[in-house]
Amino acid sequence: MAKKENKVVFRLPPYHCELNPIEMIWAQVKNEVAGKNKTFKLKDVKELLIEALNNVTKVNWKKCVEHVIKEDEKMSTLDGIIDDLIESLIISVNNMESDADTTDTDSSTN
Repeated sequence: MAKKENKVVFRLPPYHCELNPIEMIWAQVKNEVAGKNKTFKLKDVKELLIEALNNVTKVNWKKCVEHVIKEDEKMSTLDGIIDDLIESLIISVNNMESDADTTDTDSSTN
């Protein structure tokens, strides 16, 4: 369905709020409501919430999505670096056994 509409589906990993643009939009809305809330009455908070939601623009969304894309790219780069570092720390048990066999043989000939 997405391909038909020439859209790209961006998968969001669970538990990564920094990779979810709606979390940044929600923070914007909450901050606006908190900054304007003077009465703490439910009716007033509801009105502030509706106003704050209406103040979310396409530009806000675009910035949040761009931020998420940058964060995803940064995390992918770091993931590759970490994989490379871990790879250099892996010790193969098979190599250790063959090295030990060679060492034992070498010491017995001396």
